[in-house]
Parts: sequence; C-alpha cells; structure tokens
Amino acid sequence: MPTVAKDINSPIILAVDTNSIETAKRWIDATRGSVDIYKLGLEFYLTFGADGIRTISDEFDVEIFLDLKLHDIPKTVSSATSSVASLNPKFLTVHASGGSAMVSAAVAAAPHVGITAVTILTSLSEDDLFRIGFANPALESAVALAELATTAGAQAIVCSPLEISAIRAVVSPEVKIITPGVRPAGTEGQDDQMRTLTPQAALQQGADFVVIGRPITGAWIDGAEAMGTAARKIYEELLL
Repeated sequence: MPTVAKDINSPIILAVDTNSIETAKRWIDATRGSVDIYKLGLEFYLTFGADGIRTISDEFDVEIFLDLKLHDIPKTVSSATSSVASLNPKFLTVHASGGSAMVSAAVAAAPHVGITAVTILTSLSEDDLFRIGFANPALESAVALAELATTAGAQAIVCSPLEISAIRAVVSPEVKIITPGVRPAGTEGQDDQMRTLTPQAALQQGADFVVIGRPITGAWIDGAEAMGTAARKIYEELLL
C-alpha cells in the first residue's frame, strides 16, 4: 500500500525519468516524506499514456508536473492541451519559443492547469544557442521568452538557475519559477545539464521549485530506504 503523506510544501519536484510504471510507483512511495510534486515526462507519457498518469494520480496523493514540452502551431497545441486537461496536472510544459499565440492557446484550452513555459533548455551551452540561430546569449533570450510567455498567460516558467534572478525581476510575483539543472553540493558530474547551481542557491536566487532527478533516484540502487534518505537530506538542507 503506497504511503500517503500530507502536503509538506516541499520545493523539490522529483524527476521520475523511467519507462517502468512499477519503478515510478516505488520511487514515489520511497520519497513521499520529502516531495509533493512528481515530474512525469515524455518518455513516461509515450510509454503509458494518459492511463499511466491516472494510475499514479489515483494511487498517490501527489501533484503531477506533466513535462511534455508542447511546441507546434497554436491549433495543434490547443488540441493537445485539451487532450490532457482532464488529467489535472499542476503544471504542463510548453515551449515559450512557440510564440505568444501558441502559449495563449494552451492557456485557453486548460484554464485550470498551470501552463508552464520552458525558456532555454539547460542542456544547451551558449555555443549551442548561437549554432541553433539565437541572436542573443542564454540570459537575454531566456528573459525575453519569459516575458513573452507570461504576457500570453503562462503561470510558471522553467529556466536555468543562472537566469532565475533576471527573470524574477521582470515577471509577476505570482508566476512560479521552476528550475532544473540543480546539483546538490558534492554531486559528481553534470549529467546532461550545462548551466547549473546547487538547489539552495537556486532558491536564494528566487526559484519556487527545483527539479531534481539522479541525485535522488540514483540512490535507488541501494534500495528504497537509501532513496528516501537522499531525498530527505536534500529537503532538510533546503529548509536551513
């Protein structure tokens, strides 16, 4: 029987990056004492569909960050958003670079969902951005995309930790800032993230939530207790 925990207002969003629904359930059960919101991404959705999301929602008292990063013409994004609106995710991601009309279409299609605009992927370096065709560096580009998206109605922004303070300065206090690309002190390597900070530094810069994956899920190799301990250690450090 899954552990049911009360809302603890944790700033951690756990990235449940797995193609096994049973593994996802075990990870959630192991970390419920330190996490309220769980990110289910494209891999999980393409493997299990809406039924997989409902299975998680029905079995656990948790909020879902549905990370699909929708990016298409406004009509298509509107239809796609409508198709997942009944899942009632707390956050649903779209790419801010899809433009104002596209973001507005997603907002209109699911007014009860926190449409969350992704600015610049944290896996991209400055050189990558210029090779893709961005005219400005990551900081300037991310701020511009955040302003565009929130003006179009997005209620949350995903950005690199290095862009948090600049974005916080130009968006409404009600807009939630969510940042991946955080690595607890002492974590080895950057995985596929290029622009990173520690979780504590990200919150100090003005983030509301930090997305953490492998620093917690990597502990699963030693069992559920080890994973729960890893999550609890980070959670307690963020309370200091």
